[in-house]
Amino acid sequence: MNQNQQPQAGQQQIQIKANDEDLKGKYSNTVQMMHTKEEFVLDFLNIFPPTGTLNSRVIVSPSHFKRMTAAMSDNLKKYEEKFGKIKDVKGEESGKMGFVG
Repeated sequence: MNQNQQPQAGQQQIQIKANDEDLKGKYSNTVQMMHTKEEFVLDFLNIFPPTGTLNSRVIVSPSHFKRMTAAMSDNLKKYEEKFGKIKDVKGEESGKMGFVG
């Protein structure tokens, strides 16, 4: 539910607490995913050679991961309907990252 939606009948509204630092967000240009039978682990990274930073590790259940991927697919579809198709890039073809002069 986004911030503009009202809870439907039978749904409880939950207040979420977040500090200013968390609300700023952190940029990630890479994600690594791993899974076991019980959980999916998503490591959001910011890679800028020669180093990288782990910005966040998110661990979710398989059923929640499936709901997340469905929600992301729906949002991607809506984004492309509004702003146009996103070019499909198969990773860094040149092997270089960042700006090239």
